[in-house]
Amino acid sequence: MAETTEPIDARVGLYIDFDNIVISRYQQLHGRNAFQRDGIRDFDKTDPNNDPEIAARLAAATVDFSAIIDFAASFGTTVVNRAYADWSVPVNASYQRQLMSRAVDLTQLFTTTTRGTKNGADIRLAVDVVEDLFRLPDLTHVIIVAGDSDYIALAQKAKRLGRFVVGIGVAGSTSTSLAAACDEFEDYDSLPGIEKRPEVVAPAGSTSSRRGSKKTPDAAAGVVEAGSDSAGSGPAETEAEPKKAAARSRRVTVPMFSHTEDVPFEEPEPEPEDAQTVATELLVRALQIGHAKGDADEWLNTGSVKNQMRRMDPSFNEKPLGYRSFTDFLASRDDVAELAEEGQQRLIRLLSSADAKR
Repeated sequence: MAETTEPIDARVGLYIDFDNIVISRYQQLHGRNAFQRDGIRDFDKTDPNNDPEIAARLAAATVDFSAIIDFAASFGTTVVNRAYADWSVPVNASYQRQLMSRAVDLTQLFTTTTRGTKNGADIRLAVDVVEDLFRLPDLTHVIIVAGDSDYIALAQKAKRLGRFVVGIGVAGSTSTSLAAACDEFEDYDSLPGIEKRPEVVAPAGSTSSRRGSKKTPDAAAGVVEAGSDSAGSGPAETEAEPKKAAARSRRVTVPMFSHTEDVPFEEPEPEPEDAQTVATELLVRALQIGHAKGDADEWLNTGSVKNQMRRMDPSFNEKPLGYRSFTDFLASRDDVAELAEEGQQRLIRLLSSADAKR
């Protein structure tokens, strides 16, 4: 019996305000102004002299952009996929491999002041979306990854032009007005595949006072932040203020690029993953997204599931994995999914944790 497939008519534009989502996630886990206080903007994970407490905080707040891109693909074929940031900043550069592996267009926002690219992403993203709405008349969905209220007018404009607008933001840093302006809005924590992380506990013996030794004058003065006030100064900063003020007055902005020796573009190559394990994880993620869009126990058409998997990973193919058909591939994953037939249709659903243990 031939496997049914669904037509792919929807065309999706994904626009990521990178700083907004990364800063919001860090502050969701570690508190208001934590991104400024910990000097994360200029924190280089490759420096062995870094404060291990801050390194642990940053690792816990790592944003899974693959989950965002996979969710966007559930609406249709992604034809625009852009992220906006200053990619010369160390914390941003550390995401380059993750984003480029998913074919994200990294739009560079050059720093023109010592305080970063404030509002640079907002304006550039909005201009690009409006241009694409008129340049790509077949664009059906606009997905904005940000929680900033500055995007309300953009969402309203896209809706007036007949597009379905989806917003994705971090809980606690999202404007309720922006959520209302979208046709659909999702919290980052609610996306399939995202595990909620508890707040990081400081390692025993670590001293928070060491944070100040790694912060730049910019971090002490305040950096770009999504929807937050400037950071307060503690007692430990009082004596150093005259020196910091002098340093700020002398500071000039020097362009930095991630492919230089100081900030290497390449991270160590990860160990190759087992192809069968990767395929199983892809199937589970696709089923989670399918169930999230309907009832938890809803049976899904196998053709629709395969289309979703191909949107999430265009390289997926069951034949190199040793299976003659997609149905054979699904049948081999009976520990995570259950197959059934209804008339001419083949259906599948994700097994619950209790069923999987049986």
